[in-house]
Amino acid sequence: MQEQNFQNHSKYVLGYHVITSMLLLGALITAIIYTVKNGSEQVLLATNLLLIVGTLLGLFWYARAFALRAQDRAIRAEENLRYFALTGKLLPSNLRMGQIIALRFAPDEELLALVERAVSEALSAKEIKQAIQNWKPDYHRA
Repeated sequence: MQEQNFQNHSKYVLGYHVITSMLLLGALITAIIYTVKNGSEQVLLATNLLLIVGTLLGLFWYARAFALRAQDRAIRAEENLRYFALTGKLLPSNLRMGQIIALRFAPDEELLALVERAVSEALSAKEIKQAIQNWKPDYHRA
């Protein structure tokens, strides 16, 4: 497996992000064309086709959103525990979720300083990731 770093840490799944989204886009375009051409003659079928494609688009979107939200909660708990193990305190409450998610790539040696910088300088997630010297990979992100 390729070593993970700031440039390549995003995860794209070809079957989900590209193929499935293109198939759904094709289905939506086909449904719209069918509805425009045959909507007045076969209104029930045209409406049903649009509803099915709309439902599939919703499932596509929310399946990913719900998985990421659950994973974000797990990351917050893990990072809170890691910070507590290092300091005896919970993470500062004014850290945003994106900052906490970015901090998971920092090794223990860099975490405390990065947390302080993130709070005092209001660093963005991207800025936090760029400040990490020794990237700690996360190969299990959904």
